Amino acid sequence: MSSYRDAGVDIDAGEELVRRIKPWCAATRTENVLGGIGLFGGFFRAHFPDMTDPVLVSSVDGVGTKLRVAREAGVHHTVGQDLVNHCVDDILACGARPLFFLDYFATGHLDVDVAAQVIHGFTVACQENGCALIGGETAEMPGFYATGDYDMSGTIVGVVDRARVVDGRSIQAGDQLLALPSTGLHTNGYSLARRALFELGGLGLDHRMDDGRSLADALLAVHRSYLHPVQALLNQVEVRGISHITGGGMVGNTRRILPQGLDLALDRQAWEWPEIFRLVQRCGAVPDEEMERAFNLGIGMVLILAPGEVERAEALLAGMGERPLRLGHVVKA
Repeated sequence: MSSYRDAGVDIDAGEELVRRIKPWCAATRTENVLGGIGLFGGFFRAHFPDMTDPVLVSSVDGVGTKLRVAREAGVHHTVGQDLVNHCVDDILACGARPLFFLDYFATGHLDVDVAAQVIHGFTVACQENGCALIGGETAEMPGFYATGDYDMSGTIVGVVDRARVVDGRSIQAGDQLLALPSTGLHTNGYSLARRALFELGGLGLDHRMDDGRSLADALLAVHRSYLHPVQALLNQVEVRGISHITGGGMVGNTRRILPQGLDLALDRQAWEWPEIFRLVQRCGAVPDEEMERAFNLGIGMVLILAPGEVERAEALLAGMGERPLRLGHVVKA
């Protein structure tokens, strides 16, 4: 006689997880959320009286092998924040603000404490970004994931008034690039970073960097959300294009929003790579070109502005505690 638990799936653990996370999810509710966690779907009232022609914007993503670092460090709450913030930044690059988020968490054997830490990270970031966690899926798949391993992905839906969509169409030669710094690797390049630092460099997570942080702290620094400063900027300055710097690097991600016939003229002396990137390059003997393709190198988001808007944008951002950098300008290809 066999049971589901004998096969490796613990329904009781799943129910305990739902019980534990319900109050956290409830704390992310906004006025448009209907119903609660536990139904077969999440309900969100699509009512936007402040918009003339609301357009929904969606994105889905994961955290990649940063999860391996989290597992080895025994730190699981930050990767949940990473996932939400990454998704928020993706739709922000279109001018949208987030409405709601849904998660998928998969593991071989459900460790309620670990899963709860991850999901608590979701709720922390959702509250910070003003979006609601209205549903998700927890999958326990014995024999598919190794013991202790887990994976996750997230889907976000946001909204923007059609007249305020940021899609790069109005970008012109002469427009200026204004960048906002990253907090580290964010959620990209970890397969290369892990190989360089651990396999080739022989370093451990307890290795101390020049700034005093452990390597674990540097690698698990939360992928920041740019929502609040960029939304404030969008309300006061004409922003012609926004690129979220993820896989493909700053050049690759910014070129993708340029109209045909335009290219970038970059001032690579405008910023210094943070220490963690120099350490990866040194340990792995990684060429500059590969570093630029795999990592954000300290730049998390790029704003493309008309030349006459740059000083005002810099002042507004500085007033919010940001340190914007001028990276160059747009040119004819």
